[in-house]
Order: sequence, then structure tokens, then C-alpha cells
Amino acid sequence: MIIDAHGHYTTVPPGMRVFRALQISNMGRPAKGVVNISDDEIRSSLEKGQIKLLDERGIDVMLFSPMASAMGHHFGSARISRHWTEVSNDLIHRACTLYPDRFVGVCALPQSPGVPLKDSCEELERCVKELGFIGCNVNPDPSGGYWTDPPLGDEWWYPLYEKLVELNATAMVHASATCNPAFHTTGSHYLNVDATAFMQLLESRVFKDFPTLKLVISHGGGNVPYQAARYRALCLMNKWEPFEAFVKRLYFDTTVYNQDAMQLLVKVAGVDNVMFASEMLGGVTTKDPLTGRMFDDNKPCLDALDWLTDDDRRKIFDGNVRKAYPLLDAALERRAAAASR
Repeated sequence: MIIDAHGHYTTVPPGMRVFRALQISNMGRPAKGVVNISDDEIRSSLEKGQIKLLDERGIDVMLFSPMASAMGHHFGSARISRHWTEVSNDLIHRACTLYPDRFVGVCALPQSPGVPLKDSCEELERCVKELGFIGCNVNPDPSGGYWTDPPLGDEWWYPLYEKLVELNATAMVHASATCNPAFHTTGSHYLNVDATAFMQLLESRVFKDFPTLKLVISHGGGNVPYQAARYRALCLMNKWEPFEAFVKRLYFDTTVYNQDAMQLLVKVAGVDNVMFASEMLGGVTTKDPLTGRMFDDNKPCLDALDWLTDDDRRKIFDGNVRKAYPLLDAALERRAAAASR
């Protein structure tokens, strides 16, 4: 089986954007309201988008989450964020229910700058226990490029880590949009968040305090593979855990889009800690003139690494995501049973 570990519902029907526009226009009187989207609209949006591409690219299952940039954690009050997150996650659940053999849910969290993570923990628990999701996306910078919250190693984040461990769920580090004009959302902010999150965790005691915590760094780890020697040196200078050991505590996805970058990622992180992903449809939605393929059609980049063994490929395409997301096997079994009815 080939599992894509990083997908977003970027093709949402128009009713979702209408809901958000109405929510924004009524910020002074926040109310949850209703999303007016039919099952047929969901089917149409997916069958012309993600499912079409999954079929064309030979991908069996995608871990599916709300639009990352549109979560807008920096925008509005905590109540607005919670309402928006709940309806976004509910829409993912509807998509997973309509296509149980193609999608497995990963939730967004209702984060807001400076707001403790109580709401996030409650929404994570709802999505795992009631909706059958296997994890969440967590944004280390809800301020949208201004970094006003404590670093990921601070105990401020510990309630979320405790809830993840309690539920046996997994968190992917993933930014939302930036409101800082110095950063392009997908070109710099996302990658900055990935690298900064890695550094914050590296100099922390998070994995000493939560040894079973499962975290995924998206977008190939930002600069981590390219700057591995810098991190190795910092570990030696500061007498931290060696980089070669620490990097094995995390998982990395393959949303890097060319063969050279893919090779470096796999060699630095190791075949046991890399999982196939395309972020489809997401950050790069154009054709590469060098290959004639869409940039996010990146499975051929892995296929071209002729030094990978058959066992290595099984790990990257299937085994590692199951290891990183312990709830995935049970979710796949439930969905296979639902799809066969």
C-alpha cells in the first residue's frame, strides 16, 4: 500500500468559504452557524481533485486535514478559532465517511496567540474519540510570523503533549498563514516554522519528559537535512543529545519535490524516519518544465533512488507512517470494513 501522509482539503466547496466570510463579517457577535454543503458537492470537489490525482499517481490512501493556511490562527478571538476549527474538522470527517477507503482524518487545532491549549486538547480528543481521527496538525506560531508564544520546549505546550500521549495520537508540525509581510506563507514561513520547531525541540527536554510522543516535521524538515552539520556542531558545543540520535526521535515527510533533495532527506533522517507525502493539493501546484510532471507528483523522485532496497521502499511508502501514527492501522481496518459494505 502507498500512503500519502500529508494532504489538505484545499478544494473545499464554495459553502465553506461563504461560512468563513460570514464568520469574519460577524466577528463582534461570534456564533458557530451552519455550513451549507451537500454530500454531492463534497464528492464533486474530491473526485475532480484529490481522488483523481491519487488514482493517476498510484496512491492508495491519504491522511487528510483542513486547509492549513486557511486555519488563520492569528485571526479573531479564541471563540472564532474554535468555531472555525470545529466546522473544518467536521468537513474532513464527512469526506472520510464518503470515501472511507481513500482518506483518514487528521484534525486542525483551535489555536490562538497567547491562549492556553485547553480548547486544542478538547478538540483533539473529540476528533480522535468521536470522529476516528489519528492525529492533528499543530502550529508552533499561532501569531502568524511574529512568534509571540513560548517555544515548543516550554511547559506551556505540555498539556497538548500529555493529551497526545494519552490518546496515542500524533502531531504534525505545520504552520498556518503568515500575517507578517516579511514572510511568504509557503515559500519562507512554512519552512522557517519547520526548522525553528526542530531547533526548539532539539534544545528541550520534551522527549525526556514524553518518550513516547510522536511528532512529524513537515516539508522535509525545512532546512534540517541541508544544515545537518550545523545541528551536529551545535549538539557537540552545547553537550546536547547527538544530532544523529535526536533526529531519529522525529519523523519527516517527503514534500521536497526533487530527487537531490529527496536523497539528502532520506540519508540524513534515515529510511526508518521518512514517510512518503506530497502535500497534494497544497503549496506547489504547477508543472516542472524539467520533468513535465506537476511538482507535487513527487513519487518518481523516490522511485529514482536506486540505492533504496525493497524493504526501504516499503518503510517509506507504508511502514513508517503506520509507526508514526499508531492509530492508523485500526482506522484503516474500520474504513476497509465501511468501504466493503
